[in-house]
This record gives sequence, C-alpha cells and structure tokens, in this order.
Amino acid sequence: MTMGNDVILQTDGLTKYYGGVHALEDADFELRKGEHVAIVGDNGAGKSTFVRQITGVEQRTRGKIVFDGEEVNFEGPLEAREAGIETVFQNLALADDLDVPDNLFLGREIILFNLGPFSILDYKAMRKATQDALTKTAVKIPNIRNTIRNMSGGQRQCVAIARTATFHSKLTIMDEPTAALGVQETAQVENIIRTLKEQGEPLVLISHNMRQVFDLVDRIIVFRRGRIVANLLKEETDGQDVVAYITGAKTGAEYAENA
Repeated sequence: MTMGNDVILQTDGLTKYYGGVHALEDADFELRKGEHVAIVGDNGAGKSTFVRQITGVEQRTRGKIVFDGEEVNFEGPLEAREAGIETVFQNLALADDLDVPDNLFLGREIILFNLGPFSILDYKAMRKATQDALTKTAVKIPNIRNTIRNMSGGQRQCVAIARTATFHSKLTIMDEPTAALGVQETAQVENIIRTLKEQGEPLVLISHNMRQVFDLVDRIIVFRRGRIVANLLKEETDGQDVVAYITGAKTGAEYAENA
C-alpha cells in the first residue's frame, strides 16, 4: 500500500494474537484527511482490537502503523492523544471521582502558575472552556462540578464525546459512541460528528447502527473473524450488501484468498 500526502492513517499487516487466538490478522487500512470511515462487523470481528492497536492501548503482534506521515509505536492512549488522536472508547475512559472540567483537561491541564511539582492550575479557565465546549456540542450537563460517578450513563457518554470535540485533533476515533444513548442524546452525538466533518477532521466510527453508518460516513470497512473482508464506498453499496459481508454470505474478490 502506497501512502499519499493526503493519507492521515495507514496500517500495513496489522496483527494481534492473544495466545493462540488470532483477534486481528493482516489488517491493511487507509484513511484520508477529512474522510469519515465506518468500521462494522459482528461482536468479536476484530473492530475494537484494531482500534486498541492504533491507540496504544495494546501492543500489536506485528505490522506497521503510519500516522500523519510518520511510523508510530504508541506506548499508550495518552501518547496517541498527544500525537493528535482523540478516542472515545466503549468504556469511556473517564475518571469517576473527577468532575467534568477535570475530565476534559485530564493530562492537558491549564497552568496558572508553573511551580514545578506544585504548579497551580487555572480552574476558572478550564471551567469556562468546558462550558464553551458543552455549548458548542449542544451537550447539556446541569452541573459541571458534579463528579462523573454521579451522572447518568447518557451524561457520561456525552462528556466523553465533548472531550473529544473540545480539542482540535488530527484524527477522531469513536467506538460505539451512541450504543447506550437515547434518541435525543444520539442526535447530539451525530451532530458533533457532522461538525467534525464540516471542520475537515477525519473520523473512524465503529458502529452497529446501519442507519447511522449510512448517514454519517464516506466509506465502510467490514471486519469478519479478525480480517478486513470489504472496503465499500457508501454510494456504491447498501445495508443488505454490508450485512452479507458481515455474515460471510458475500466475500469481496480482492479479499477472497484471506477470508
């Protein structure tokens, strides 16, 4: 796979084994700047495993990851975030005992006075930036000083989404961002995704919601049994076609030998 100047993320032969289990096998993937791509597949197909290798949550068994023109080997999610990858994981990765501003700025605190290990944080600035972010993303949190532990599942998810949308990133990854949300909260998240598209920020969306996939992305990647089995332009496929690849009823010619 040859990487062009407009490619923000590329993986070559990305593979992950858990003992004898091949959770991900030779995943070749490419995402262009400004492009929104959906990753779909049954539970256990390798979707979340793929994201965990990219973001450094786990270390890959083999393969290469190139991000923004450079080969990368992230040792953890914080390192990936510092490089410009914002991720909303299924488990949200929020700190339960911290409030909304502390969660949004965790690892990126605004310093008022830099006194080394005893630096004073600018809580006023972080609270204002948090409120601005929630307003921008239309996320409604009655009291941002509440700890995450005291919030509903929907509110927690929206805080994670707002954190992703707060900082200008080179790439946003969302792993089932609306799975636990109601209709109104889902609409808010989808509006955030559309805003990212308008701003030219590339996005990888993992979702089981076929309506959502076809509403929000440019291209659809299908995983099955740890392998990529289809790479489809939205305009050239439909829900039945995608489901056929997910179930194995249909296999793309270019992937047939590996399926």
